[in-house]
Amino acid sequence: MGSKYPPSMRGCLPLWTLLLVVAFIVIFFFFTSYDTSSQDPKELTDTYRVLQDVTIMMALGFGFINSSLRRYGWSSMAFNLFLLALTVQWAVLLNGFLEQLSPQKVVIKLSSIKLATMSAMSVLISAGAVLGKANLVQLVLMALVEVTAFGVMRMIQAKYFVKDDHVNMMHIHVFAAYFGLMVAWSFRRPLHGRMMEKYQTEKRSSLFGMLGTLFLWIFWPSFNSALLPNERKNAMFNTYYALAVSTVTAISVSSLAHPQGKINMHHIHNAVLAGGVAVGTSCYLIRSPWLAMVLGLVAGLISTGGALSLTMRFNNMLDLHDTSGVYYTFGLPGLLGEIAHIVLITLQDDWTKSTRVEYQLLLDIGALSLALAMGLIIGLLTGLVLNLKIWKGPHMSNYFDDQLYWKFPHLAVGF
Repeated sequence: MGSKYPPSMRGCLPLWTLLLVVAFIVIFFFFTSYDTSSQDPKELTDTYRVLQDVTIMMALGFGFINSSLRRYGWSSMAFNLFLLALTVQWAVLLNGFLEQLSPQKVVIKLSSIKLATMSAMSVLISAGAVLGKANLVQLVLMALVEVTAFGVMRMIQAKYFVKDDHVNMMHIHVFAAYFGLMVAWSFRRPLHGRMMEKYQTEKRSSLFGMLGTLFLWIFWPSFNSALLPNERKNAMFNTYYALAVSTVTAISVSSLAHPQGKINMHHIHNAVLAGGVAVGTSCYLIRSPWLAMVLGLVAGLISTGGALSLTMRFNNMLDLHDTSGVYYTFGLPGLLGEIAHIVLITLQDDWTKSTRVEYQLLLDIGALSLALAMGLIIGLLTGLVLNLKIWKGPHMSNYFDDQLYWKFPHLAVGF
């Protein structure tokens, strides 16, 4: 008896991605060079440590946190690494070309790789919304489009909205969440029966998901402070306090919401990170820990509340299935953080006696609106393209299943 799983990607993935890698090699050969200027060894070491922290977040944190589905662990981990490796190459080139806007060679520094790795986070966030429903070919196309859009958005914000690298990067949560939701909406199909059964978790897979949460939780202060030259200490302190409070809040509210006081591990996977997301944009502005703790408390409440109520509402009312809870893990806490940043910037002592406060407020609102608009519009267009039959997307019956993509030694049938 033949396998019920059809050939998935052999006809297009290897050829396309290998050609893409060859194209990257050619571009790197003709248009890039290494930075040969002398650099302070201490600064170089500090940059490398931050790069290590961010890479661990991306490779292990996002890899494990999306591996909680009981039949989709291999794909979650390996596809995450594949997208990270491919996206960093493109982001280094893209950021270099957008930064100089000239035919000169792109000078690659260690900080260039750090920025590219952080930019790749947008793809890893959005991919969580369509986890298990898109094949690797579709995810690669989504990654290239999203990183390009995010890079262009950051350039526009820097040039026209006068935003520094840190603030531009922290828009990543809102942009990526809404981009992923729009792609997921284009895949809208009601999940029921066998699909919902495969969507469930089990004890061991859920434990791996919690391991990813722990990696992200530990290294999130490094991410929030990575692009801050002078206020790094405050940023790390405030991120830690916000994460600590959102963790306590998530566990407490999860227990409170259950009739028998039991804690839902799904809530813990997501909501404990909400504080780090919410405090990201304004972490360098906060001068006292209590405000970071308040943001962590509110973010924990919002995220846990979203996990309790939004999942089924989206699925039943909009046919929108957000596999990893991207909206209430990154989208809602990200919006909270952006609003908090606008309020804090407006209330700064430096602006209270200045006529520029209204202008600064308009710039902040404009930058946030741009991130939302680009995430929604480009995410929707990308999702429509990904639904074309040319990409050979998986049938609904094969959602959330590793067997479509991997060779299992213990199975008698081949793929």
